[in-house]
Amino acid sequence: MTDATDASPAALLQPGRNCWTITRADRLAVIIDADEYFRAAHRAMLAAERRIMLIGWDFDARVALVPDEESPDAPTRLGDFILWLVRRRPDLEVFVLRWDLGALKSIFRGSTWITVLRWMRHPRITLKLDGAHPPTASHHQKIVVIDDSLAFCGGIDITSGRWDTREHRDDDPGRRNPGRQPHPPWHDATTALDGPVASKLGELARRRWQAAGGALLPPVRQRTVCWPEDLQPSIQGVSLAIARTSPEYADCGAVHEIEQLYLDLIGSARRHIYAESQYFASRRIAEAIAGRLTEPDGPEIVLINPVAAQGWLEPVAMDTARARLHEALRRLDMRARFRIYHPYTAGGAPIYVHAKVLVVDDRVLRIGSSNMNNRSMRLDTECDLVVDARADGNEHAAEAIAAVRNSLIAEHLGCRMDDVARSLADTGSLIGAIEALRGSGKSLRPYDRPDLSAVETWLADNEILDPEGPGGIFEPLAKGGLLRRLRFRRNWFRGRRARAPGE
Repeated sequence: MTDATDASPAALLQPGRNCWTITRADRLAVIIDADEYFRAAHRAMLAAERRIMLIGWDFDARVALVPDEESPDAPTRLGDFILWLVRRRPDLEVFVLRWDLGALKSIFRGSTWITVLRWMRHPRITLKLDGAHPPTASHHQKIVVIDDSLAFCGGIDITSGRWDTREHRDDDPGRRNPGRQPHPPWHDATTALDGPVASKLGELARRRWQAAGGALLPPVRQRTVCWPEDLQPSIQGVSLAIARTSPEYADCGAVHEIEQLYLDLIGSARRHIYAESQYFASRRIAEAIAGRLTEPDGPEIVLINPVAAQGWLEPVAMDTARARLHEALRRLDMRARFRIYHPYTAGGAPIYVHAKVLVVDDRVLRIGSSNMNNRSMRLDTECDLVVDARADGNEHAAEAIAAVRNSLIAEHLGCRMDDVARSLADTGSLIGAIEALRGSGKSLRPYDRPDLSAVETWLADNEILDPEGPGGIFEPLAKGGLLRRLRFRRNWFRGRRARAPGE
């Protein structure tokens, strides 16, 4: 494997290795939190002429994309809005693809089943459930493509429980599910793009549609101007890469571009890595971080996580894995260069982090659907976008990439972007800047390790405290999950007891 640290700037993104293709965006806007995303998607779809493709993990037809008063002429709820669009545009077709198992539960949410029946009765709306994946896997991409002219791609699902603003105000009256029940503060991120990249994401969406059993769809040749007028681009005229995860299934081979991209980006960092992820449970990513922490002049690494995973099973699996990986990394982090933080509101409520963002130094920006867990690396279908400011013609993107990172940190700390930039310059340290700006109220709080009695036992049993090298601390975790060696030893002793003497 090529060492990404030694790779030339132009060679960092390599189709066939850590991305599917390199293309170009005329405009790229980084969209933070669903309040802005839902508005932008509503305005963009109003301009659709030929085709809208909604590719996602979940869609809730009851979700209001904008407040009623902001759209007096068009419906605001997703289900009614789609029906209104196709009735208004005689040439418009809409294709909706969502994960099949998730649909079994959500189809019975409130009036959703009525909307679904109305969609299915319309000849130009096609709804399909994506079951083209191995057992326990999920379709996890979040892509919207309009006339192959504009695309949204990132981590935000158009579903309930996602809406929030960047202020994450306590008791915000808008932060309610369609049934009007309040939901916790939610932090997320996606992108809007036009130009050739929209065509490539359209191709990706059509491929996924066909893989899920849909008809072969031709590309849309007619270009439509559907960029929302009040959406400000973050970067213009930039090359970028599209990276994917797709498991081996039927006659489709496995694609692990995203995993390799994570490893290469971690290996390429010089000064610091800033990341936001719903989970931190990937052994391979943790092993790559471990290698950098043992270097005398390696980068600082800051990870923004939610306090705990949602659901009944995820906390058991994901939070336990995070505790174990964090403890192993803490023992290697002799220079205090690794931190996990959680964001909180001014009133002290934890903000759930669903964003999937990675910023390396001031030069690489990655936003997508993949988390730092094994599912996103190997099992689920994912799609990420990455911009490298060192690539030819991308030099102008560096300032914008740094601004995205500083804006995210400022959002979490409840301060201004200028304060973050100034603190970074004064301290020369990402961790130092965050620590200098952390305070009471809306801020970041360090990861509070859970009771480590079980973790300590696990570390001792798995020889984590006496590794042969940086990768060695994770060797027991490979080939079967975090507890592989524990299971191996238990089975070995059982086998010894079952054997007759002398065997």
